[in-house]
Amino acid sequence: MERVYWWSANGGCDQTIDRLIGIVADRVTTGVRQMCCRVAVSQQGFAKASEHLKNLAQISISHERLRVIVESEGRQVMKVQSAGLLEPGFSVVDDCKVSPDGPSRVYAGVDGVKVPMVTAGEKLKRRKGRGRRKKRCISVGRMHRGADNAYKEFKIATIYDQLNEHRHVIATSGNHEVLGRLVRRQAARLGVGKADQKIAIVDGAEWIAKQLNSKLPMLDAVVLDFYHLSEHVWLAAHKCFGQGSDRAKEFVAAILHIARHQGAGSLLAAVQLERKKYRTAGKRKALDELIGYVGHRASMCDYPTYEENGWQIGSGPTEAMCKVLTYRLKGSGMRWDRHGADAMMALVALQQSNMWKSYWDGQKHAA
Repeated sequence: MERVYWWSANGGCDQTIDRLIGIVADRVTTGVRQMCCRVAVSQQGFAKASEHLKNLAQISISHERLRVIVESEGRQVMKVQSAGLLEPGFSVVDDCKVSPDGPSRVYAGVDGVKVPMVTAGEKLKRRKGRGRRKKRCISVGRMHRGADNAYKEFKIATIYDQLNEHRHVIATSGNHEVLGRLVRRQAARLGVGKADQKIAIVDGAEWIAKQLNSKLPMLDAVVLDFYHLSEHVWLAAHKCFGQGSDRAKEFVAAILHIARHQGAGSLLAAVQLERKKYRTAGKRKALDELIGYVGHRASMCDYPTYEENGWQIGSGPTEAMCKVLTYRLKGSGMRWDRHGADAMMALVALQQSNMWKSYWDGQKHAA
């Protein structure tokens, strides 16, 4: 088979014809690319994934070639989603009803999670090794710039229904502004604004609240995750009454009961009353910190109203998604550059959003 292959120094190559006939990514068919991505999203790594391909499908691909194929496909997923060419896996209006006759309810969660990165020093060592291999005429690819630190915080967001059966997952190595734009775009495509009830549950980080308030102004409430509130109450209790003491346990139980059944105002009043009992600077400082934390987020702590409405007050689905999306990236000894981590998380997010089949059906149709 012969075909015209266009290339320029500035624009690179044009693979339009290759994509139409299904041999993009250097003669790798759509079906094989899908199999490569399937085995590569497991935590066992590219070497083991290459071995699985050979044993299960009789496809021999080196682990380095497999990595190139999978990361290229992950970047393609990002491009397709950014262009709005991939339909969401569910509709907020049709799929997020609490009951057949009840209101439609949708939740949003945002968080950050650390990913192990290849540092600039490690990249320098690899470049020296590659320089020696070049003398033996071994072809090598372009190496990206190394990270400044051994870990980088990736931003994650998820939009889901009451039972977490339908969800849409977003992940990026960009900053909070990049995530905010992605959340706004995907929320618009899902029709979040059309839901009867729209709630965000977050850990209280200021950058998260800022992005939600500016990018999703249609939210009915932004809820402080009850577990994160309890962490700060426990921290104050340990400082005041001693680690694991009975008095600390009694204080925490009382304060959290007040928070859940009476709200932030009563919680703050109870802590203020407790503070008056002590003259020790350390104990007063611990309780002042708790008062400051809750006072700054009082509007997010109306738990009696939330539970009366039947809303969740825990960010469990978002916390779980942080673990799922980075599970592949945190294997023993694994280090990533930004491009590879972004691509891999895009594939896992595609899978967790229940959009895997629709994406690959689109790729097969194009082929």
